[in-house]
Amino acid sequence: MRRQFLAFATVLLLTAPAWGGLLSGADLSDADLSDADLSGADLSGADLSGANLRFTDLRGANLTGVNLSGADLTGTALSDADLSGADLSGANLSGALLSDAFLFGVDLSDANLRRVRRQNIWDA
Repeated sequence: MRRQFLAFATVLLLTAPAWGGLLSGADLSDADLSDADLSGADLSGADLSGANLRFTDLRGANLTGVNLSGADLTGTALSDADLSGADLSGANLSGALLSDAFLFGVDLSDANLRRVRRQNIWDA
């Protein structure tokens, strides 16, 4: 049943970005959401651990308290996103865009931060 939900959610996310608001607290661990447009989506409290988010548009998204541990965020646009309290331990952020992102209380232990593009990152 979970696999069917993930397939359905992936289709919705790739074709209608507004549906991303329904994913607050969702279990999307290990999901393939690469190249999806999730700009402005509310994913607060969601479990995206191990997810493939390569080149996903998450600009302005609410990612507070999200579990992104071990996720692949290569080339992902995270500008203006709120990642406060997020778990990014072991995540791959290579080439990600983090301009004007909020990173208060974020766990970046063992994260790959090579070639991260950043400007005005907000952290306590």
